[in-house]
Amino acid sequence: MNIKPFEWAVLGVTLGYTAIFGAIFMSAGNSEFLWYVVTLLILVALVAVGQRKAEFPAWILWALSLWGFVHMAGGGVPMAGSVLYAHVVLPVYAAGEFVFLRYDQIVHFYGFGVTAILLWHLLRRHFPVMVGTASLMVFPVLGAMGLGAVNEIIEFIAVVVFPNTNVGGYINTALDLVFNAAGAIVAMVLVRVFANTPERP
Repeated sequence: MNIKPFEWAVLGVTLGYTAIFGAIFMSAGNSEFLWYVVTLLILVALVAVGQRKAEFPAWILWALSLWGFVHMAGGGVPMAGSVLYAHVVLPVYAAGEFVFLRYDQIVHFYGFGVTAILLWHLLRRHFPVMVGTASLMVFPVLGAMGLGAVNEIIEFIAVVVFPNTNVGGYINTALDLVFNAAGAIVAMVLVRVFANTPERP
């Protein structure tokens, strides 16, 4: 397999921080986030196996790796008696569990924006007939929202399996879904404005 230098670099960095955070979670007895480490490694494997067909450019792979890092940091970096995921970055609004704007929400916004871009790349590469159509913008948003729902299912499994989690309740789940959708929409707007996408022949 012809692995390019930037692919080795992304893989090395991603596995490096995953090992570091995995060790932190193990030493702290944080079984919940060990679950997320396993999930991340599965995703890394899927991207690696499909890279020759997908040919993700360096910037998309680095964006994915950054998402993994901020996700691991969210559960591994202590902050004010809790973890970074619970940190309120900008206290815009707070009423019970309805808290805005938290680190967790920023990660969801960014992560599923990256997911929408990934799906856009795959559709443009494998279905060139879609280039220049509204579908090339809309389907990645819907796909990212669907994968965001899968992420919430994974979090639900963590709640069922592990006795103590930082996942949150119904409002937190709903906010996650809202930020997933917002990130995907903004990503596609940016792609539409800045990406060099030729019109449909």
